Amino acid sequence: MIERTTAAEDAAYARIHSTEEFRTLKRKYVGFVVPVTIGFMAWYLLYVVCSNWAPDLMNAKIVGNINVALVFGLLQFVSTFAIAIWYSKFSVKNLDPLADSLRAEYDEEITR
Repeated sequence: MIERTTAAEDAAYARIHSTEEFRTLKRKYVGFVVPVTIGFMAWYLLYVVCSNWAPDLMNAKIVGNINVALVFGLLQFVSTFAIAIWYSKFSVKNLDPLADSLRAEYDEEITR
């Protein structure tokens, strides 16, 4: 379903979009997401590369039948959840206050 907006809502969004607070919010978001995504993708690709071109390393036993490949695979899940928790804490502290403030400005402006 497409939600139609009024001219007042469009104008309020355009005004807020051009504010320094909005640019700060976007800069903080991108400043977190881009490096973390690059880091995670590098970590994931290391796993893939090692699986393809370093099978002896990946087959190395650590304890019993647990090898490096299994540990790397499980650490992929651990790092995914760790990043999600990290982002949540970062967002609550750094993004949500700015976003809430901008949303309040928007709501106030469109209800006038």
